[in-house]
Amino acid sequence: MPVVVVTDSSSCIDPELVDRYDIRVVPLHIIAAGRDLREGVDELPEDLSTVTTSGPSPAELTDAYTEALEASGGDGVVAVHLSRLLSGTWEAARHAAESLGDRIRLVDSRNTAMGLGFAVLEAVRTAQAGADLAQVFDRAAEVAASARTLLVVDRLDHLRRGGRIGTATALLGTALAMKPVLHISEGKLVLREKTRTMTKAMAKLVDGVVAEVGDLPLVAVQHRDAPDRARSLAEQLTSRLPEGTEVIVSELDAVLGAHVGPGAVGVVVASAATGPGDRED
Repeated sequence: MPVVVVTDSSSCIDPELVDRYDIRVVPLHIIAAGRDLREGVDELPEDLSTVTTSGPSPAELTDAYTEALEASGGDGVVAVHLSRLLSGTWEAARHAAESLGDRIRLVDSRNTAMGLGFAVLEAVRTAQAGADLAQVFDRAAEVAASARTLLVVDRLDHLRRGGRIGTATALLGTALAMKPVLHISEGKLVLREKTRTMTKAMAKLVDGVVAEVGDLPLVAVQHRDAPDRARSLAEQLTSRLPEGTEVIVSELDAVLGAHVGPGAVGVVVASAATGPGDRED
């Protein structure tokens, strides 16, 4: 494949697809009891309530990009990463790319989870269809820009502790026992609507997704330790989205799970392929 696609483990792409498309995934890190553990590589603790997280180092990304360049035969690498406003991974990627020249093209997905993962998958399908570096980069950027992510969490303190949501909003939500509907806007996680119960929050989530989906046929329901809630959400969406819309259900990986906490559920919608690399699977 002339262009190789690299991402980070926050993309939450199914391992079977990672292997099928030879996607290069750079692990994020979990710091637990003084141990630095790599997501998807090392054995991680089941209890994530006290861990901290970090992105890959510039050296790790440089190694990944260098290996991908060699695999591409020198044509180039498109690296698609989680939002620079949610992680330091982007800055590390920028430093790594600068050391390797213009054959490394970076895409800030301004998202995470399958909001990032869909862009990666569409990019690699485009690459496998024989597209050049510019076309693969453009496709990744196009899908990333189309992605919409909505999220409901059981508790806001996980997001507050990780600095992903403002302290005032988190404390207010906790004091009022609020179940907020959040979304990613311009690369940041922000409050979308306030609700008082999980039932109302889930209803607002479904309504929000139906309003957003339009002609964006890629849909993923993702959760952390909430499979029943995720399945119920997927069923509700399937009954309200255009006939034939496939709704993928998957669990969030450990690093994202540490930030959103158990019980969290979210939905990502994004555009499907057009032009080079139109999907056949």
